[in-house]
Order: sequence, then structure tokens, then C-alpha cells
Amino acid sequence: MRIRVLSAFLAATLATPALAQDSAPTPEQAEAAQEGRARLTVAVGGVWLPDYEGSDDNRWIPAPAANGTVAGMSFTVLGNRASLDVIPDVAGKDWNFQLGPVAVINLNRTNRDAIKDPRVAALGEIDTAVEVGGYVGLGKTGIIHDFDTLSVSLSYRHDVTKIHRSGIFTPSVNYTTPLSTKALVSLFASAEIVEDRYARTYFGVTPAGSIASGLPAFRPEGGQKDITVGGMFTHAITGNLTKGLALVAGGTYKKLVGDFADSPLVSIAGTRHQWTAGAGLALTF
Repeated sequence: MRIRVLSAFLAATLATPALAQDSAPTPEQAEAAQEGRARLTVAVGGVWLPDYEGSDDNRWIPAPAANGTVAGMSFTVLGNRASLDVIPDVAGKDWNFQLGPVAVINLNRTNRDAIKDPRVAALGEIDTAVEVGGYVGLGKTGIIHDFDTLSVSLSYRHDVTKIHRSGIFTPSVNYTTPLSTKALVSLFASAEIVEDRYARTYFGVTPAGSIASGLPAFRPEGGQKDITVGGMFTHAITGNLTKGLALVAGGTYKKLVGDFADSPLVSIAGTRHQWTAGAGLALTF
């Protein structure tokens, strides 16, 4: 859960929709590409999110982030996620193609002390997984007016640490529009499609786990795990959207589906309806 939540919120903290580098460039990146200059944004905020993916208990965690542009190429670090767009932006072009690597540190259920539900905590901790892959995306500027952007993307990452030994596909679509030189709104939707071992690692209950937790044994299959929608609002406190200090706030709603919603961790101990909210400050140099 933490992967998608941090990506959604922190990307917006950097004045862009979820999966920042799986989608269109930020205003900062676009201006940097046009001017041929490097640019850096650093951000910090707090996110209210579920204890684990499927939990009905939420908690606050800190959320640092950074992104930048060098020679037209963009990089992003969003909490436990990092990505790079290896294709430089071209000034004056309405279409923007993105391609590059992405890496995620999967922290779902890695800390039993952070899980309030004793049944899920009794299932034990899962070792931290590192997921590495890539993404491809296409963005179009000038949908309704000259400055808005609609983008679609698809990413794939695979566990390289042999924790869940499987892959995750993430299609997404997002729309970003400035309301003025100081305000910007982002709306987005995405989904995750996972393989069988991922489903069993994070949503399954083994016979031994059933005895320890009291939850019924459950062996899920892979497939579409969820659908997520959200929105973020950014407002510059000093300067404008391309330079200075900005305030960001927003939230997401995720609905778990299929075997993932039917998992005892969700249907008995938690909920398929996952809400998050966050706020933070971003400083662009």
C-alpha cells in the first residue's frame, strides 16, 4: 500500500500527478527543458495511510521527496520509489514521450509493530522487497487550453530480492492543469495488476498462519488488485509554480477487487475501501 500512496501524494507535492515520471513533465521540468537549465524541487509532508494494504486502521507517516531536471532529463525520488526519464524534453513540442527505469522498495507489512490489528500482526513480518523495472508513457499538452496536459503510462517492475518473486503492471492516466501562475490541479486514475506469488505473499493466509492468527486459510490468485483515483491541489506561497515555496494537499481512494478484496486480511480484518490524505511543502530552486 505504501508504494502507491507515497507515489500518489509525493508526486503531487512536486506539482505533478501520481507516478510523476510515468507521466507528463512537471511545470518545473518543462521550463527547465525550455531554458536549458537544471532545476531541483525538494519536498516534505505527512501522509495519513492504512497500516497495511487492506487495513481499516490508518496512521500518519513523514513523506520526503525530490525531483529535478538536467539536460532535459528528469529524475524523481518519491519516498520509497525512484525513476528516471532518459528521453530529454523538447521545447515547443505538444507531445512528450517518456521512457526509463523505475525502482521501488516494498514496505508493505515489513513492521509488525505498525499494524494495530493483532490477527494480521500475528501473521508475522514480510521481508522488504526491492522491485525494479521500467515504464513508458505519452503525454499531450494543450487538451483544453495551451497549458494543460493529459498523459497515459504503463510501468512494470519485478522483485529482485526473491521475497514475492513476481511482477506488477501499473497502467495510469492523469490530467494536470494550472489554474493560474500560482495554482495547479491534478486528477489521476491507476490500477495494479499483480502475479500469483505477489497475491499469495501479501494477501494469502497459510494453514500455519491461520492457526497463529485465527483467520481462515486463503490462497489467492493474481490479477487486477485495485483501482485508484485521486486529486491534488498545489498553490505557490512564494514565487510561482516554477520557482519558490508551494503548499500541496490532496488524497486518494483505492478499491481492492477480486481475490484481494476477498482476502481475510481485507474482508475480515480490514476493508476493501482504502482512503489516504496528505499535505506538505515543496521548494523549487
